[in-house]
Amino acid sequence: MTPAIFPHAPATERHAIDALVAADPDLARIEAAAGPLPWRRRQGGFPGLLQAIVGQQISNQAAAAIWRRLAALPGALDPQTLLSLDDDTLRTAGLSRPKVAHARALAEAFADGRLHEATLAVLDDEPAIEAISAVRGMGRWSAEIYLLFALQRRDVFPAGDLALAAAAAELKSLPARPGPAAFRALAEQWRPSRALAARLLWHHWRHLTGRPAMDDLTVT
Repeated sequence: MTPAIFPHAPATERHAIDALVAADPDLARIEAAAGPLPWRRRQGGFPGLLQAIVGQQISNQAAAAIWRRLAALPGALDPQTLLSLDDDTLRTAGLSRPKVAHARALAEAFADGRLHEATLAVLDDEPAIEAISAVRGMGRWSAEIYLLFALQRRDVFPAGDLALAAAAAELKSLPARPGPAAFRALAEQWRPSRALAARLLWHHWRHLTGRPAMDDLTVT
Protein backbone atom coordinates (compact mmCIF):
# COMPACT_ATOMS: atom_id res chain seq x y z
CA MET A 1 0.00 0.00 0.00
CA THR A 2 1.41 3.42 -0.94
CA PRO A 3 0.70 6.56 1.14
CA ALA A 4 -2.76 7.87 0.38
CA ILE A 5 -5.15 10.65 1.33
CA PHE A 6 -8.91 10.20 1.14
CA PRO A 7 -11.37 13.10 1.35
CA HIS A 8 -13.44 11.49 4.11
CA ALA A 9 -12.89 9.12 6.99
CA PRO A 10 -13.87 5.49 6.33
CA ALA A 11 -17.40 4.56 7.27
CA THR A 12 -15.97 2.19 9.87
CA GLU A 13 -14.39 5.17 11.68
CA ARG A 14 -17.15 7.73 11.17
CA HIS A 15 -19.36 6.34 13.93
CA ALA A 16 -16.47 6.56 16.41
CA ILE A 17 -15.68 10.12 15.30
CA ASP A 18 -19.31 11.12 15.73
CA ALA A 19 -19.35 9.66 19.25
CA LEU A 20 -16.09 11.46 20.06
CA VAL A 21 -17.30 14.89 18.97
CA ALA A 22 -20.66 14.36 20.67
CA ALA A 23 -18.78 13.96 23.95
CA ASP A 24 -16.41 16.91 23.43
CA PRO A 25 -17.91 20.20 22.20
CA ASP A 26 -14.43 21.56 21.43
CA LEU A 27 -13.64 18.72 19.04
CA ALA A 28 -17.10 19.18 17.53
CA ARG A 29 -16.10 22.67 16.36
CA ILE A 30 -13.25 21.41 14.19
CA GLU A 31 -15.04 19.94 11.18
CA ALA A 32 -17.63 22.72 11.29
CA ALA A 33 -14.83 25.21 10.62
CA ALA A 34 -12.28 23.16 8.70
CA GLY A 35 -14.52 20.82 6.71
CA PRO A 36 -14.68 17.02 6.73
CA LEU A 37 -11.71 15.22 8.23
CA PRO A 38 -9.47 13.87 5.45
CA TRP A 39 -8.08 10.40 6.02
CA ARG A 40 -4.35 9.79 5.68
CA ARG A 41 -2.83 6.33 5.39
CA ARG A 42 0.82 5.37 5.08
CA GLN A 43 2.59 2.31 3.79
CA GLY A 44 3.30 -0.47 6.27
CA GLY A 45 6.59 -2.10 7.12
CA PHE A 46 10.00 -0.60 6.38
CA PRO A 47 8.82 2.29 4.13
CA GLY A 48 6.31 3.54 6.68
CA LEU A 49 8.85 3.56 9.51
CA LEU A 50 11.51 5.10 7.28
CA GLN A 51 9.07 7.91 6.50
CA ALA A 52 8.68 8.49 10.24
CA ILE A 53 12.46 8.89 10.56
CA VAL A 54 12.46 11.43 7.75
CA GLY A 55 9.74 13.44 9.49
CA GLN A 56 11.48 13.68 12.86
CA GLN A 57 12.12 17.20 14.17
CA ILE A 58 11.86 19.08 10.86
CA SER A 59 9.08 20.94 9.09
CA ASN A 60 6.56 19.05 7.00
CA GLN A 61 7.74 20.90 3.90
CA ALA A 62 11.37 19.88 4.44
CA ALA A 63 10.37 16.31 5.32
CA ALA A 64 8.26 15.98 2.19
CA ALA A 65 11.09 17.19 -0.04
CA ILE A 66 13.55 14.75 1.52
CA TRP A 67 11.06 11.89 1.33
CA ARG A 68 10.42 12.48 -2.36
CA ARG A 69 14.16 12.38 -3.10
CA LEU A 70 14.76 9.35 -0.91
CA ALA A 71 11.85 7.38 -2.37
CA ALA A 72 13.18 8.13 -5.86
CA LEU A 73 16.50 6.40 -5.11
CA PRO A 74 16.33 2.91 -6.66
CA GLY A 75 15.83 0.38 -3.91
CA ALA A 76 15.90 2.86 -1.02
CA LEU A 77 12.56 1.61 0.31
CA ASP A 78 13.83 -1.96 0.55
CA PRO A 79 15.88 -2.77 3.68
CA GLN A 80 18.51 -4.93 2.00
CA THR A 81 19.02 -2.51 -0.87
CA LEU A 82 19.20 0.52 1.38
CA LEU A 83 22.01 -1.17 3.29
CA SER A 84 23.94 -1.46 0.04
CA LEU A 85 23.70 2.28 -0.65
CA ASP A 86 26.63 4.38 0.56
CA ASP A 87 26.21 7.25 2.99
CA ASP A 88 26.88 9.91 0.37
CA THR A 89 24.00 8.62 -1.75
CA LEU A 90 21.63 8.81 1.19
CA ARG A 91 22.94 12.26 2.11
CA THR A 92 22.15 13.51 -1.40
CA ALA A 93 18.48 12.84 -0.64
CA GLY A 94 18.76 15.24 2.28
CA LEU A 95 19.19 12.88 5.22
CA SER A 96 21.39 14.22 7.99
CA ARG A 97 24.25 12.06 9.25
CA PRO A 98 22.24 10.92 12.31
CA LYS A 99 19.25 10.06 10.13
CA VAL A 100 21.46 8.06 7.76
CA ALA A 101 22.58 6.05 10.79
CA HIS A 102 19.00 5.64 11.97
CA ALA A 103 17.82 4.55 8.52
CA ARG A 104 20.56 1.92 8.46
CA ALA A 105 19.64 0.72 11.96
CA LEU A 106 16.02 0.37 10.86
CA ALA A 107 17.01 -1.49 7.69
CA GLU A 108 19.18 -3.86 9.74
CA ALA A 109 16.28 -4.55 12.11
CA PHE A 110 14.09 -5.61 9.18
CA ALA A 111 16.89 -7.50 7.46
CA ASP A 112 17.74 -9.59 10.54
CA GLY A 113 14.12 -10.18 11.55
CA ARG A 114 13.93 -8.07 14.71
CA LEU A 115 11.13 -6.14 13.01
CA HIS A 116 8.62 -7.67 10.63
CA GLU A 117 5.63 -5.95 9.07
CA ALA A 118 3.21 -8.80 9.69
CA THR A 119 4.30 -9.21 13.31
CA LEU A 120 3.90 -5.52 14.06
CA ALA A 121 0.43 -5.62 12.54
CA VAL A 122 -0.82 -8.21 15.04
CA LEU A 123 0.91 -6.94 18.19
CA ASP A 124 -1.10 -4.89 20.66
CA ASP A 125 -0.26 -1.18 20.74
CA GLU A 126 2.26 -1.10 23.59
CA PRO A 127 4.24 -4.21 22.54
CA ALA A 128 4.41 -2.84 18.99
CA ILE A 129 5.60 0.56 20.27
CA GLU A 130 8.23 -1.15 22.44
CA ALA A 131 9.49 -3.28 19.53
CA ILE A 132 9.85 -0.27 17.25
CA SER A 133 11.33 1.97 19.95
CA ALA A 134 14.06 -0.60 20.63
CA VAL A 135 15.65 0.27 17.27
CA ARG A 136 18.18 3.11 17.28
CA GLY A 137 16.55 6.36 16.22
CA MET A 138 13.00 5.04 16.58
CA GLY A 139 11.51 6.65 19.66
CA ARG A 140 7.99 6.53 20.96
CA TRP A 141 6.75 9.36 18.70
CA SER A 142 7.92 7.56 15.55
CA ALA A 143 6.35 4.31 16.71
CA GLU A 144 3.04 5.98 17.52
CA ILE A 145 2.97 7.79 14.18
CA TYR A 146 3.49 4.43 12.47
CA LEU A 147 0.71 2.74 14.42
CA LEU A 148 -1.64 5.63 13.75
CA PHE A 149 -1.06 6.13 10.03
CA ALA A 150 0.21 2.78 8.75
CA LEU A 151 -1.59 0.34 11.05
CA GLN A 152 -4.66 2.59 11.42
CA ARG A 153 -4.87 2.02 15.16
CA ARG A 154 -7.70 3.91 16.83
CA ASP A 155 -6.38 4.62 20.32
CA VAL A 156 -2.68 5.53 20.06
CA PHE A 157 -1.80 9.11 20.93
CA PRO A 158 1.54 10.78 20.03
CA ALA A 159 1.58 13.17 22.98
CA GLY A 160 5.07 14.37 22.09
CA ASP A 161 3.93 15.88 18.80
CA LEU A 162 4.39 19.66 19.00
CA ALA A 163 1.76 20.57 16.40
CA LEU A 164 -0.74 18.33 18.14
CA ALA A 165 -0.04 19.98 21.48
CA ALA A 166 -0.28 23.45 19.95
CA ALA A 167 -3.63 22.56 18.38
CA ALA A 168 -4.99 21.35 21.72
CA ALA A 169 -3.74 24.46 23.51
CA GLU A 170 -5.51 26.72 21.03
CA LEU A 171 -8.70 24.67 20.89
CA LYS A 172 -8.98 24.23 24.66
CA SER A 173 -7.74 27.78 25.53
CA LEU A 174 -4.93 26.36 27.63
CA PRO A 175 -2.38 28.79 29.13
CA ALA A 176 0.49 26.99 27.39
CA ARG A 177 1.21 24.07 25.10
CA PRO A 178 1.00 20.92 27.28
CA GLY A 179 4.06 18.74 27.74
CA PRO A 180 3.83 15.05 26.88
CA ALA A 181 2.81 13.85 30.37
CA ALA A 182 0.14 16.52 30.79
CA PHE A 183 -1.06 15.96 27.24
CA ARG A 184 -1.46 12.22 27.78
CA ALA A 185 -3.49 12.97 30.90
CA LEU A 186 -5.69 15.40 28.97
CA ALA A 187 -6.18 12.84 26.20
CA GLU A 188 -7.59 10.25 28.60
CA GLN A 189 -11.00 11.82 28.04
CA TRP A 190 -10.86 10.68 24.40
CA ARG A 191 -10.36 6.97 25.06
CA PRO A 192 -10.92 4.62 23.25
CA SER A 193 -10.55 6.89 20.21
CA ARG A 194 -7.47 8.98 21.00
CA ALA A 195 -6.00 8.49 17.52
CA LEU A 196 -9.18 9.92 16.03
CA ALA A 197 -8.92 12.89 18.38
CA ALA A 198 -5.32 13.35 17.20
CA ARG A 199 -6.42 13.33 13.57
CA LEU A 200 -9.04 15.98 14.36
CA LEU A 201 -6.50 18.13 16.20
CA TRP A 202 -4.04 17.99 13.30
CA HIS A 203 -6.91 18.92 10.98
CA HIS A 204 -7.65 21.90 13.24
CA TRP A 205 -3.99 22.99 13.23
CA ARG A 206 -3.68 22.78 9.44
CA HIS A 207 -6.83 24.87 9.12
CA LEU A 208 -5.50 27.50 11.54
CA THR A 209 -1.99 27.73 10.15
CA GLY A 210 -2.42 26.81 6.49
CA ARG A 211 0.51 24.42 6.86
CA PRO A 212 0.09 21.19 4.91
CA ALA A 213 0.78 17.74 6.30
CA MET A 214 3.87 15.93 5.11
CA ASP A 215 1.72 13.51 3.13
CA ASP A 216 -0.14 16.35 1.42
CA LEU A 217 3.15 17.25 -0.27
CA THR A 218 4.20 13.73 -1.21
CA VAL A 219 1.02 12.05 -2.43
CA THR A 220 0.01 12.83 -6.01
